Amino acid sequence: MTLFQTLISEITFFEVAMSLLAVGLIERVVVRLPETMVGPEGWLLTTDK
Repeated sequence: MTLFQTLISEITFFEVAMSLLAVGLIERVVVRLPETMVGPEGWLLTTDK
């Protein structure tokens, strides 16, 4: 087996579920932040325009 196949085969259902839960929670927190932080002029998500 290659290294990539070995890494993929060792991922468990629990790890996938916890990753999805963490992404969902982080997304929910970012959505609730004020626009001054995450808007076009915010400091958290900046755009180069």
